[in-house]
This record gives sequence, structure tokens and C-alpha cells, in this order.
Amino acid sequence: MDNLDEATVELARQLISRTSVSPNDGGCQQLIADYLADLGFSIEHLPFEDVSNIWAVRGASQPILAFAGHTDVVPPGPLEEWDWPPFEPHVIGDMLLGRGAADMKGSLAAMLTATKRFVLANPNHGGSLAFLITSDEEADAINGTRKVIETLKARGTVPTWTIVGEPSSDQRLGDTIRIGRRGSLNANLIVHGVQGHVAYPDEADNPIHSALPALANLASESWDTGNQYFPATTMQISNIRAGTGANNVIPASMELLFNFRFSTESTAESLKQRVEDILDRHCVNYDISWSVSGNPFLTTGRTLIQAVQYALDAELGITPTLSTSGGTSDGRFICPAGSEVVELGPRNATIHKVNECIDINELTALSKIYSVVMERLLCHRD
Repeated sequence: MDNLDEATVELARQLISRTSVSPNDGGCQQLIADYLADLGFSIEHLPFEDVSNIWAVRGASQPILAFAGHTDVVPPGPLEEWDWPPFEPHVIGDMLLGRGAADMKGSLAAMLTATKRFVLANPNHGGSLAFLITSDEEADAINGTRKVIETLKARGTVPTWTIVGEPSSDQRLGDTIRIGRRGSLNANLIVHGVQGHVAYPDEADNPIHSALPALANLASESWDTGNQYFPATTMQISNIRAGTGANNVIPASMELLFNFRFSTESTAESLKQRVEDILDRHCVNYDISWSVSGNPFLTTGRTLIQAVQYALDAELGITPTLSTSGGTSDGRFICPAGSEVVELGPRNATIHKVNECIDINELTALSKIYSVVMERLLCHRD
């Protein structure tokens, strides 16, 4: 490994060693800010309530290529299930182990050393380089990238292109990049009934029984068939709760949680209306509340996608699959503001799991890939 390869691994270790369960940053952003300041970036801290955010920029002209990521991680879960303390990074063979190794402190380290490699080779590069880093991606995602993008949009400084370092790869580094994401719509449904004794059902109204035909209808419904970019919209019931704990009592209510992952062929409003129409058609007595985690987004511009494809071919000799699958990401706030967005990161096999890890060879290769993308966009724009 060369010096920057070693630096990538060391930076990842330093980031992992900082306990940063969302929305706590744990000092990660100061480490990032200090590294970027040494490369000539101006650093702006943009805290909103209990969330830490930074916007760092090198250059003062268009176009702007931004790297976006998060320093927060999900809780490690039961510590006794880990083979080592989750915030004490270990290298075993070729694997760097620790919470956040793949999601996404490894990507952050690769972004930083990629930027150093690029700036040393191109100190007078065209356009501007930027970093948008938050500590509020894994939790509420209210006071992080969403607020920073609102601030940048008000200034007229939205990035032209944004690379989000989420773990996008499947079987090997770079085999998949995400050019969009499905929308996410959540529902909390309460079905009302009348409590009573199971021996006297005529004196009660069982909400479980009354809801079952409607639930069967919802579960079998075809919401749309997707399109060339998005798979079909799906609905999944994730929680059902009812009863008093006794086997001889008809409950007074039943509560359900369900979620839609929806394509651009549907909207949150159309899905809400269709669900309520089904419930009404089955004469269900209910209350329902809705929340939208994010609307679907899609990068339709080709400049960033082609630069990433070029870099993956040049460094790894592969052509990536363009995908919109997976959960949500902060790209849902960046793309609608007018930025082309691509998610490019390591394999996602261990994210959010016990014993999360990343292959060091993939980590150092990712740094080189990011550097090639910078070269392609800011130095070879003919």
C-alpha cells in the first residue's frame, strides 16, 4: 500500500473509534474539518438543534462537485454479541472491523484521501470541491442534510453533482451504483371495535375480524408495475398489535403499522387515497395517520453517472448496474434541489449488523475511484 492507502485505513480507524450513535457526532466532524482545512477548504459548521453538520468548500466557481455523507451510526445492539468492542476498530486479515466501517465511515475516509490525492495533483483545478457532512442520517433526518440543503439553496450554491458514500455495492465494489431511490410512506392504522367476552360475540365487535378482509385486499393489491428505473411499488405490514393478553376477551382495537416503498408511478397522495378507499369499501371503523419519510428521486442527467462509470471501468474494469433499490438516503434531499446524485460506496453485506466490517482492499480502491471521478469532472470536461 502507498502512503495514501495507509492513510485511508488509519482515517477510517480514527472515525470508527469515535462513538457517534445518531445524532451524536462524537468528534468525527472536527477530524474531517481539520483534514480538509489543511487542503485549503473553508469550513462552515452548521448545527441545527442537536445535530452537527459541516459544509466545506475549496474553490469559488461553478461547477461544484460535492461529497455527501454522515458521521452518525446506528446503535451497536447487544455488546456481548460482538466479537470485539464495536468502537474499537480491529484489522483481521484484510477486514477492518467496527461499527460504521461500511456505513459509512469507510467511505468518508476514502473521500478524504481521494481529495488529497486529487488536490496534490491538481492544485488549480477548475470548479469547486465540497463536503456536506451530517450526524443526522440514521435517525430522524430532520436537522441534517435536509436543513443544510435548504440553507445552500437559499444562497444559490447547490452542488452541480453529488456523490453520496452510502454502501451501494452488492457482491463486489462498484458492481452497483444508485441513481435514485424509492419513496417511503408510513401508515399507523387503528381499527376500532367493541370489547367483550368471546362467548358473547354478538355483544361485541371484533376489530381483528372486521379488518381481515381489508388487510387481505391491501396485501394482494397491485399498486403499480414500476418502470424502467424503478421496481413496482410494494406494501408491507410490519407490526400488528391487539388484545388484552387474555384469551377470552375480544379486544376494543387493533393497531397496525405498514410501509410503502413506492416508485415514480405512484405518489404518496394516490397511495393514501387508495388505501382509504379499500378500508371504506370493507366498512372498517378506523383512524389512520400518515408520514412520508421521503419521495422517490431519480438522477436523469448523464454527466455524473458517466464519470462514475468511467472511473469504475478504469480502476476495476467493470460496468455497474444502475439501481434505485434499497432504503432511503440523504440523496432524497439533495437531488430535488437540482443536483445530479449518485450513490457509490462499499458492499452493504454487513451494514447495521453485529461485527460490521469492510474489506481494506475495497476501501483503498474506493479512494482511487473517487479521485478519478474528480479528475473526470473538474479537469477533463471537453
